[in-house]
Amino acid sequence: MECVSLSPSAILDKVIEATVIPSFTSIGPGARRRLFDWNELESYDLSGQTVVLTGGTSGIGETGAEIIASLGANLVIVARDQTKTDATVDRIKATTGNANISYVLGDLGKGDDVRSVAEQLGARHDVIHTLIHNAGALFPERRRAENGTDLAVELMVATPFLLTGLLLPQLKAAGPGRVLTMSSGGMYSQPLSVAGLEMTDENYQGAAQYALAKRAQVVLNEMWAQRVDKSDVVFHALHPGWVDTPGVSEALPGFSKVLGPLQLLRSPREGADTMVWLTADQRALETSGEFWHDREVRSTHKIPTTKGNDTPERRKRLWEWCEEHTGFTLR
Repeated sequence: MECVSLSPSAILDKVIEATVIPSFTSIGPGARRRLFDWNELESYDLSGQTVVLTGGTSGIGETGAEIIASLGANLVIVARDQTKTDATVDRIKATTGNANISYVLGDLGKGDDVRSVAEQLGARHDVIHTLIHNAGALFPERRRAENGTDLAVELMVATPFLLTGLLLPQLKAAGPGRVLTMSSGGMYSQPLSVAGLEMTDENYQGAAQYALAKRAQVVLNEMWAQRVDKSDVVFHALHPGWVDTPGVSEALPGFSKVLGPLQLLRSPREGADTMVWLTADQRALETSGEFWHDREVRSTHKIPTTKGNDTPERRKRLWEWCEEHTGFTLR
């Protein structure tokens, strides 16, 4: 049996990862940047590449959009609010000097809008190099999509599945394209469940419902990688750590109130770092179906109960639920 020797930096990284607070907070990227001598994001060049980003008008998405634009990409933001999107695009154009920034409007909580977004993207772009599923939200009080589904599940499970499926031809044309899914470290707290993917109204908890959807995202990322050859498209999920964004402050005010004054929350740039890095770095093309944090592949389980519930049968049911719910079937 071959013995793999880890470098001191890799050993320290594993120690940081095992102790959640240093890994997920601002301590993580600060330490890992020095341990592994990270390439600066500004050293990459995305000129000539088309990048589609959902949820690019606030928080991590907006910061990531600006960095991606600064690298020369042909950036397409998918968003819902025209006034807000116009202002975001104008600001990023002015800040980066990149005029190749456009948008497609659509409510990603509505299946018909998702199909319209995909149709418009496909008509405008024969090739899409990277599709980034960043849109999502944690709702302290239950909200439902137009079709009656829990809105968090619709936005973060059904919509990415459908949009990915509809844009596979454009992604494959990149040879290979990249699909990135922004998940959350919160998914570690919840097992894979299809029957319980939507919590009952009586037991609803916003953070738990969000985590259930994020767990499903990570599993689907692995399943896409199993079904699509990595020479055509690579799939990666990631989590940004605990980031100081308006969304977090509104959804989890107690969380922000405790960690914020201690300066333990990450900046939006630190939260967006791995997303941008996976968009630009060649290392992302070497594998598919991975789960990343701070530019390294991480385990998808931290407690035995979630691993025990991650069964082939549940995975099969999740894929079938997505197909039935969205009407998209992979051929």
